[in-house]
Formats: sequence, C-alpha cells, structure tokens
Amino acid sequence: MNSHQLLKGKKGIIFGALDENSIAWQVALKAYEQGAQFVLSNAPVALRKKDIFKLAELTNSQVISADVTQISELEDLYTETMRLMGGKIDFVLHSVGMSPNVRKSIPYEELNYDYMMKTLDVSAISLHKVLSVAKRMDVINDWGSVVALSYIASQRTFSSYSDMAQAKAMLESIVRQFGYHYGRTNKVRINSISQSPTKTTAGTGVSGFNSFYYYAHDMSPLGNADAMACADYCITLFSDYTRMVTMQNLFHDGGFSSMGISNKLIEQYEKCFDPQRED
Repeated sequence: MNSHQLLKGKKGIIFGALDENSIAWQVALKAYEQGAQFVLSNAPVALRKKDIFKLAELTNSQVISADVTQISELEDLYTETMRLMGGKIDFVLHSVGMSPNVRKSIPYEELNYDYMMKTLDVSAISLHKVLSVAKRMDVINDWGSVVALSYIASQRTFSSYSDMAQAKAMLESIVRQFGYHYGRTNKVRINSISQSPTKTTAGTGVSGFNSFYYYAHDMSPLGNADAMACADYCITLFSDYTRMVTMQNLFHDGGFSSMGISNKLIEQYEKCFDPQRED
C-alpha cells in the first residue's frame, strides 16, 4: 500500500508486537507510514526480548509495558497514553494470544483446566478488559476503531489448535457483543480479522503449523495472506473509509473460508490414490 496518509492525525495503541514476524509489528510500520501516532504495548515478559524498542525507534513511538489481563495496568497504560498523545485515541489493535496447553503440547482431550483459563484470559477476555476500561475512562474518540486478530479455528475444527479455538470463538463473540454497546454510546466500531495461517512466533508454535500453512495455501485461490497484507487490511479498518463496518469477523485468507476443495489438492490426492483404500 502506498502512503496516502490514511491515518493522518490519528492516534492509537498497538498491543502485541514481539518481533518483525509479528502482525502487530507490520501494523505499526504501516500505521506510521500512513501518518498515525501510537503507543506500543506488550506484557513485561515480552519486553525482555527488546525487539519492540527497535520498532519504537523506527516508528517514533513510545513503549509502555502492560499485562492486558490486569485492570490496573490497563488503567495506567491509558492514563500515560493520553498524557503522551495529548488526549484521546482513535484506534486499538488487539494482537494478543497465548496457550500454555499448546506450549506444553498437552493433548486436547486432557487439557489442564488452569492452563485453559489462562488461555481464555490472555487470548479473549483481555479484549473485554481492554474495551471495558477504555469505555469507562473515555479513552477512544467517537468513531474510533478496534481490531482484534482471530483465526478460522473459532468456527471449524483444526485438530492441534487445542483450546486456542475456544479462545478465538470467545474473542469473536466479545467483538459482536461489545461492538453493540460501544457503538451505541460512542460510535466506536469493533471488528475481528480472521487471518490466514501466518508465520509468527505464536503461529509456528502450534503443532503441525507447516501443514496448516501449506494446506491453506493450496486450498486458497489467492494463496495465504501474509503479515504485511494483514497490516494493510488493518489500516483500512482504522481509517475513515470503514466508518460503518462493525461487529464483523472479516476473513482475510485468500478465499480459504469459502472453499471446499481446490484443483491443486484434488490433483495431489489423485497422485497418491489407492483404489484398495477403505478408510
């Protein structure tokens, strides 16, 4: 996307930039290119990697540590952000997700439920907290935009995606529910983007990720959408060109979500077809 200054004068917060593979990282670069000012935020443990401070230099932005599961830390983040920005903000990116069950390769049928609650809190309920505190503190300008990142496993079964599937389903439900309430009071629009499998640190941590990735690529007529393309889409949702789009889960996946099977996959299966196969 060329720089048309789509976000000139707009201010925001971008949660979740970890390294240059992160979608949030690419969103920050694109938002800066399009004229936005913003704060970068991530959990204290993520800041130890220190890459985010390089991003801050590239985008002339500030980094503020915040655990999105902690109300007091969100309050402090918003207070400091409004001080730095000289007032309210216009957009928020929620690019946050983590599953201890996935990290520890615990089978879905044997989930650790304490871990599952952590998955839901970090990956989904945190969006409600981000929005609830913002609404109470009157942080987002009227007609502002909030975007959360999701995945089609919220609606379909991906065998190794584990409890992250439940988290994404909850995330999308919060988008719809809060989209109504924030829309009625402040015209703030809230949407989620259901993105293609993307080679991020979190994504590649899912068992069988390469199979997810290449299957989706071979299924989709346009192939997989990468992090930079997703960033472009986020910019359009932050801009004034999408002022009437809210409460939507928007598929950004090269057409994968509308496919049953593709010619490429048919050809691959035909090559290995065993006429004696019964299962």
